[in-house]
Amino acid sequence: MKALYDVLAPAKLNLFLHITGRRADGYHLLQSVFMLIDWCDRLHFELRSDGIISRSDTSAQPLPADDLCVRAARALQAATGTRLGAHIHLEKHIPAQAGMGGGSSDAASCLLALQRLWGVRLPAGELGALALSLGADVPFFLFGSHAWVEGVGEQLSPIALPAARFWVIKPASGLSTPSIFGSSSLKRDSEAATMIGFAAHSSDQIFKFGRNDLQPVAQQLCPDISQALECLSAQGLQGRMSGSGSAVFACIPADFSAVIETNACFPGLPDQWQARPCSNLEKHPLAGW
Repeated sequence: MKALYDVLAPAKLNLFLHITGRRADGYHLLQSVFMLIDWCDRLHFELRSDGIISRSDTSAQPLPADDLCVRAARALQAATGTRLGAHIHLEKHIPAQAGMGGGSSDAASCLLALQRLWGVRLPAGELGALALSLGADVPFFLFGSHAWVEGVGEQLSPIALPAARFWVIKPASGLSTPSIFGSSSLKRDSEAATMIGFAAHSSDQIFKFGRNDLQPVAQQLCPDISQALECLSAQGLQGRMSGSGSAVFACIPADFSAVIETNACFPGLPDQWQARPCSNLEKHPLAGW
């Protein structure tokens, strides 16, 4: 019988994103709360004894040369010295260029699943360093829970959040993260917030804390973001962009009277746009792996 694993890779939303400075190497210093939600990709893993890493997915598009799942698998092979390989099949559901961390989440789930599939285990510090080498958001998806995030995204502290529902809207157009961070009009001097100050907010206000410093630049580059925010506003919801966009979201109040169906809440949504209600997760589906 072949060794198989079938795992989930959840998306995240940035409840806020403040840029507090910039390092000498050009990397931006940030503060954020990353929240796990139940909009997930699914990955299937099959053991190979020949050491080859192969990849497929449900898309008709060719795989990118620098596919993050393949990079993660090869990096774990090199770090552990295993001679085993794997075939990775991805069912992609999280939209790309959304600011929801889909690619980073896939890479993290690859690392966790392949450790188990191959019977190897890196120390937590080494696995975290390997994850960071793949991308700034990858360590968060290894973390296992919602997190208060600082530094360039590598400083993580667990934080509790109340259970809640959210509308998430992803326009058809996406954004290049470097184009936003490279803008001369990006605000880079936000005052530092604190976990205590954030946690002191009531459950109905905690999801409205702060702002996303990337949003003004993103709206200039991608007018669809403003249109998506207007869709939320028309329903009486206060929207915000996640990460570097272009997805936007809003917390759904407990007394929200509208029917929670896309065509009922957002009639006339443009073709190729995605809108769906999501719940936050208590923990990552692979927490403890």
